Amino acid sequence: MDLTVTSKSPDETVELGRRIGSQLRGGEVFAIYGPLGSGKTHLIKGIAAGAGAEDLRSVTSPTFVIVNEYKGRLDIYHIDAYRLKSLAEFEMLGFDDLCYPQSVVLIEWADKIEAAIRNIGCIRIELAHAGVHSRTICLRNLPVHITL
Repeated sequence: MDLTVTSKSPDETVELGRRIGSQLRGGEVFAIYGPLGSGKTHLIKGIAAGAGAEDLRSVTSPTFVIVNEYKGRLDIYHIDAYRLKSLAEFEMLGFDDLCYPQSVVLIEWADKIEAAIRNIGCIRIELAHAGVHSRTICLRNLPVHITL
């Protein structure tokens, strides 16, 4: 299922993420796209909160460590592909080891590693600026158990 939502503030983006995260069962992989400042990290913070992340203060963009792990109802792996220089670097992260039935993988800047994830059935989320605080959020390939 595909859906387009307009968020009018960072708080609404976090709340959308929270609604998504609360319905996750595990095994989902999210490919998240959007320019700087489009709300990717706010959305991820909400998804992590909805999936039961224990310490929301730790939910930040993992630009310098590449992968952050958040514990909660599910194991959440937040990958920031922005600084990756090649698909080989992505493969060295052990991506396949992060994908298991009790985990959720969130890939920020997924366009950088698109070739590596093209055939795995990701939930695709595209964020775009729609005004100073507004964002258009397109969700593609949503599983039927996620309703908004």
